[in-house]
Amino acid sequence: MIEGSIVAIVTPFRNGALDEERLADLIEFQIAGGTHAILPCGTTGESPTLSHREHERVIELTVEVVAGRVPVMAGTGSNSTAEAISLTRFAEKAGADAALLVVPYYNKPTQEGLYRHFRKVAEETSIPLYIYNIPGRSGVNMEPETVARLAADCPSIVGIKEASGSVQQASRILSLTGPAFTLLSGEDSLNFALLAIGGRGFITVTANVAPSQVASLYNHFAAGRLEEARRIHYELEELNKAMFLETNPIPVKTALAMMGKIEEEFRLPLCPMSEENKRKLAETLERYGLLG
Repeated sequence: MIEGSIVAIVTPFRNGALDEERLADLIEFQIAGGTHAILPCGTTGESPTLSHREHERVIELTVEVVAGRVPVMAGTGSNSTAEAISLTRFAEKAGADAALLVVPYYNKPTQEGLYRHFRKVAEETSIPLYIYNIPGRSGVNMEPETVARLAADCPSIVGIKEASGSVQQASRILSLTGPAFTLLSGEDSLNFALLAIGGRGFITVTANVAPSQVASLYNHFAAGRLEEARRIHYELEELNKAMFLETNPIPVKTALAMMGKIEEEFRLPLCPMSEENKRKLAETLERYGLLG
């Protein structure tokens, strides 16, 4: 089981290519900050624009640099079941501890199609699998009943990153799956709320820039210090909001560039922030003491 503050780490580029040195530095920054697990090749890692070889290299490099110090949950999802199987097999062979598979996007499968997709990946691999439900990007919502069906039928499907934005849906998933199934928040603004209903952690964007603060929210909650966890939740509210001034991962990569950790480089169709939003972001980072 992977729990706690799991950073959806960015993929740094330099002159159009993967910047391996900066990625390794970011991983060290996360581990030093107390992040509990690393997730490469998620939405925040710009996985849709990575070539297959780049995708594999990011996973491979992450496993190498982490060197067993914290778990690695590799993003291996696709809207093609065969491709998802191939990427998941690679992650397993590379030594990842688990794989995160997004609900197939654009195809808009039925609930039965979603069930068969994830069941097929589970049948063809042996690594622990986490479903990633994000209807705002995939165009289809993974219903709690479908999640529960997969959890019952596929032992390797052990959890879900729930990013529907609905606490009610997250609660329904937990009520149907039981305590053995791991629910992780997929939205930083709801991290505390989903912990409160039985979640075991969160896959976070904000931890890219403030790993120790985000990890401390989970640490306090897990230790039963609820008032302290709640205080940190409210302290992070403005920073969480700033990470979504524009489409993720544009703000978080811009923030990391302002912090001197990566180049401010994206792959089209993602592009640099507007000057107005960049100003707002810089002001927020300054207030949090993250610049200079």
